[in-house]
Amino acid sequence: MVQVLNFILLTSSELADLRDLLKQSLVNSAGKDLFVSLYTSWCHSPMAIISLCLLAQTYQHASTVIQSLVEEDINVKFLVQLDKLIRLLETPIFAYLRLQLLEPGRYTWLLKALNGLLMLLPQQSAAFKILRTRLKTVPSYSFSGDQVKRTSSGNPHPQIIHHIPCGSQTSEDGDINQDVGACNSHNGINFTASLHQFEQMQRQHRMHAKMQALSRNSSTPSSKGN
Repeated sequence: MVQVLNFILLTSSELADLRDLLKQSLVNSAGKDLFVSLYTSWCHSPMAIISLCLLAQTYQHASTVIQSLVEEDINVKFLVQLDKLIRLLETPIFAYLRLQLLEPGRYTWLLKALNGLLMLLPQQSAAFKILRTRLKTVPSYSFSGDQVKRTSSGNPHPQIIHHIPCGSQTSEDGDINQDVGACNSHNGINFTASLHQFEQMQRQHRMHAKMQALSRNSSTPSSKGN
């Protein structure tokens, strides 16, 4: 159900205003409230949360969620949903996200999140090839003036060197905060608490799946005996 609602949110023309509001989650209180309210339900699905974060431009949290996934989370259902998301990233809905890739020095968390998704995809899948092709178009420099350092391995996604004032702390892409605690809470969004909420929900789903598997296995011998 959550995936269906998420797909409607991402694609429905009638919800364009809601998508625009979500894009302002880090700077607008109404956008923040919408993000937080959706998060509670969306955290039942890893792909729904990742999609929500990409839509809300909370790229650091998206990257953190991706890295929190464990083996049980990355199943066939997850990969099918990921395939759909990668294809949606090539649509006009996510044009703003693709344009942000022109500034790799400013949107490093976006790059990290997208590369994280790339690493979860089977290399022979169509979605892998689509996303890899898109990431290859990321310029090896930043229009914002950040210095870029190429790696000796020839990695097409070079290491970005930031010039951040002492005492500053980056919280989300494109923003620098003087408050060190801002990386955990931005515009009233407590991302640390949100991550704990997501992880707890996923643990419950994994436990439920294990219990269902045990129930099926225990019922198999008796059915054979009959």
